[in-house]
Amino acid sequence: MKKKMLTCALLGAVAFANTAMAQEFDDRWYVSGGGTFNAQDEQRTTDDDFGYYIGLGKFVSPNWSIDVELNHTNTVLLANRNANWSQYGISTDARYHFIQEGRNWWPYLRMGVGLQRANEEFNAFPSPNSPGESKRNNLAANLGLGLQADYGRVDVRAEVFGRADFDDTSVAASTESRFFDVVAALGVTVALGPEAAAPVVAPPVTPPTPAAPSCETLDDDGDGVNNCNDRCPNSVAGQTIGPDGCAVVIQIDLKGVNFDFDSANLRADSNAVLAEAIEILRRYPTLKVEVAGHTDSVGSDDYNQRLSERRARTVYDYLVANGIAADRLVGPVGYGEARPLDTNDTAAGRERNRRTELNVQN
Repeated sequence: MKKKMLTCALLGAVAFANTAMAQEFDDRWYVSGGGTFNAQDEQRTTDDDFGYYIGLGKFVSPNWSIDVELNHTNTVLLANRNANWSQYGISTDARYHFIQEGRNWWPYLRMGVGLQRANEEFNAFPSPNSPGESKRNNLAANLGLGLQADYGRVDVRAEVFGRADFDDTSVAASTESRFFDVVAALGVTVALGPEAAAPVVAPPVTPPTPAAPSCETLDDDGDGVNNCNDRCPNSVAGQTIGPDGCAVVIQIDLKGVNFDFDSANLRADSNAVLAEAIEILRRYPTLKVEVAGHTDSVGSDDYNQRLSERRARTVYDYLVANGIAADRLVGPVGYGEARPLDTNDTAAGRERNRRTELNVQN
């Protein structure tokens, strides 16, 4: 009953630990030390007593720590309190820590092996060397559990563990080959060296915001004029659009392009007029025109039809030869004498009727 009460009391010793940040893996070496209370196996016939331990250890993973510890207990024999009994030991112990996010305290398991040395005085009367002394080294094994609380550089440990001591040469308990002691310990660990710097977390990389498209690259109404320069942003398909994006009315006047009577040959004075027409077509590269030829009424209808076609062909070939793409030209079309501009009853009227025209198609 005494051992059970001792176990419960020490396991609750650090239950007051406050909630703190989650334990991080700190691999610094630490020194440890504290007091112990040894509840001796009753077969030893020794008194229970206090002792101490010191050690050196470190965490080797987020959950495992390894410690090398030295322990000492000094007590007396129950049958002869003038006879000393002491024990020294060294052990290597592994502790598995049940660390939980959001708490600065946690339980752990302890397990290890070591060597225990017992120094025992005994009554050797009537020998003049009484009391006698027995010294022996024994294999030992530890198994227990504990609680640990993290306070930064200093941690607090409270634990209870059983130690099996394979001592088969005890004088006071000569019939026993092993003993099982219960040890309660309360101590601290102190980390050595500076605290590890917190890992530098790179700030999240925010992808650059795509630049808004420039108005110079946009043409919302598809009229061939970018939004920056388009003063009429709602152009209708099929319109002829000027450089400002607005619809323009194109009239290509070929007045002055005339032909001699009964001829499809251009007169020399027609070149200047045709050069203007070519410039207009170059300025508006989407413009399409019909090349149409006309005659006066002198001659038969059939003859005038063929003559108007030849005159239209002459102008058509002239435009193509001067860089106007053929796919922009409709025709050539001859209308003969069917579309006079003036009367055919006068020489001046007939001269006006002998003409070609560029009729805008879009």
